[in-house]
Amino acid sequence: MVSPRPSDVSTSAHERVYRALRTRIMHGEIGPGQALTLRGIGREFDVSMTPARESVRRLVAEGALFLSSSGRVSTPEPSNERIEELAALRALLEVELASRALPRAHMALIDRLQSINMTVAEAVSKRDAVGYIRSNLEFHRTLYLRAQAPAMLAMAETVWLQLGPTMRALYGRLRRTDPPRNHKLIIAALKAGDEPGLRLAVRSDVTHGLRMLAG
Repeated sequence: MVSPRPSDVSTSAHERVYRALRTRIMHGEIGPGQALTLRGIGREFDVSMTPARESVRRLVAEGALFLSSSGRVSTPEPSNERIEELAALRALLEVELASRALPRAHMALIDRLQSINMTVAEAVSKRDAVGYIRSNLEFHRTLYLRAQAPAMLAMAETVWLQLGPTMRALYGRLRRTDPPRNHKLIIAALKAGDEPGLRLAVRSDVTHGLRMLAG
């Protein structure tokens, strides 16, 4: 049996840390402005400084983490203008993804979306912010996968990643007690094959809360 080379082990460790941190940030498990240290990351994931540093470097490049001139690493605290910009990007990308998904929508997809929406409602009832963000993004990703537009979906996921901590802050401000009304409108539009209705429902769903936060 051939032992893995040190470089392969380092790459594997780096990928594991990167994926775990990326998921946490996207799902709002780390709040805005929260500091991270390479030492802390290395200790938590039981890795050396090299994979910890490489993971942080990639996340900084994606806009998921912010590196200050002093070397401090933290999750971003976007300005109102930046939140508006990201909300506009969500509207552009996700409305187009939904529109492209519509011709490929089938009852199995609609049933899956309804099931995920029940999970969203459950997270809301439990006031589980991270569970809400995770299941909400799963709802959107499940629909957009039907668009068969991987480059566009990757761009949308980068926006979600940059907004993860902000979405956590938004959830706390909204004090939501009901699941998103627009999800039901999205499902109804898919059932009816109503493209204008679908585009409107998606646009409303992905921008309403963010624009409240920016306002």
